[in-house]
Amino acid sequence: MKFPVTPALKRSFWLQSAEPSLQASPALAGSHAADVVIVGGGFVGLWTALTLKEHEPDCRVMILEQDVCGGGASGRNGGFVMSWWPKIQSLTSFCSVEQASFLAHSAERAISELGEFCQRHQVEAAFRQKGWLWTATCAAHVDAWNGTLEACARLGAEPFARVSAREVARRTGSPVHLAGVLERSNATVQPAALVHGMRKVALEAGVEIYENTAVSEIQPGQPVRLLTAHGQVDARNVVLATNAWSSAIPELAKLFVPVGSSIVVTEPIAERLASLGWSGGEAITDSQLMVDYYRTTPDGRIAFGKGTGSLSYGSKMGPVFSEDPEGIDLTEADLRRTYPMLKDVAVTHRWSGPIDRTYDSLPVFNHLEGCPNIHYGIGWSGNGVGPSRIGGRILASLALGRQDQWSQCALVGRTCKAFPPEPVRFIGGSLVRRSVIRKERAELGGHRAKRLDVVMAGFAPAGLEDKS
Repeated sequence: MKFPVTPALKRSFWLQSAEPSLQASPALAGSHAADVVIVGGGFVGLWTALTLKEHEPDCRVMILEQDVCGGGASGRNGGFVMSWWPKIQSLTSFCSVEQASFLAHSAERAISELGEFCQRHQVEAAFRQKGWLWTATCAAHVDAWNGTLEACARLGAEPFARVSAREVARRTGSPVHLAGVLERSNATVQPAALVHGMRKVALEAGVEIYENTAVSEIQPGQPVRLLTAHGQVDARNVVLATNAWSSAIPELAKLFVPVGSSIVVTEPIAERLASLGWSGGEAITDSQLMVDYYRTTPDGRIAFGKGTGSLSYGSKMGPVFSEDPEGIDLTEADLRRTYPMLKDVAVTHRWSGPIDRTYDSLPVFNHLEGCPNIHYGIGWSGNGVGPSRIGGRILASLALGRQDQWSQCALVGRTCKAFPPEPVRFIGGSLVRRSVIRKERAELGGHRAKRLDVVMAGFAPAGLEDKS
């Protein structure tokens, strides 16, 4: 299996803020042997490495990262630490009730565990557990969460609380919010600072990390051989924690499509945010399929993101996933629509990134066909900061051959709807994306969307939340 070496993405605000304190690990050189090699130094790769060391401290674990840890999706997202309760209907579509409940409760617990990890290891990642507001910003989206709340109730769970229109407008600082629910357990972090803190803990645990070390080829076998520019490693087991970059492997490319998301960050405006009443530190999203997600930072900035759905032909990791002008314009336009009273506030940072989206926006774990010692976990779909803790447990158990609740959970080996090959994937996906944009613009403007756009939008993969 050949891997294309892709250029580093534009640094996010988070990475720029965290990198001055980072000294990259040396690149791999020479020949080595390891028990487990993890390809990818983001949240999933680091949690897998840490879990492996918890289970078997003497296990030789190596991480090979083509950039620096967090240089991919983990250091450029919105920093939302969410559960899987918003996806409970999707979970119950392929899980037993018991498994769906186990996974949802596990994802919720992972949020608090992340806060405990930061406290225990003195990781300064600005962890704030202030909840998540799922809102409606137009009449068409009011009560979009009803089906999710009903599905939770059937499991005997009440993770959400309804918030009045007046209260949601007050807490978000904008009257554009018409209704909402609050999931109390959710949190926000500075994602790049979290990655760097996890990296430090992993190094202290004996994990070997090689940055600026792109894997150019994986040769299956017993052992697996991984080739890099200046070295090679023979590994008993390999874990692919490569997020959207997994599209380079045809077997995995069928299971997800890389789609773009963009974020803009404003100058610090703490006093103005306080005057708006937006001071609670909650994470916020609206109910668009091309979701707007936003939060404040500890230094009083707004970080405002949008799942723009941008595509690249052949799912290649090109410029659209680094700095997408169209996606950034869409994102800033939604910032100004949501907070028109802040039209004079300058945007100081802009970037884009890839999301590895499955059809149901939940991950899948398995090993490559015919390669029982090459494991993968893909399809985080824009919600990986918290659930990656679960992913690390699953992948560590798979790599060690453990028969436990993680290796045997319903996310392992599940059947996923496949995406079509090119050129249908790109052409069809682009047509669907345009229909979604038109549909949601009509709804936000208080108009009825055209029937054709509604039908075409129905072909889009599921979003961050399961909506009624």
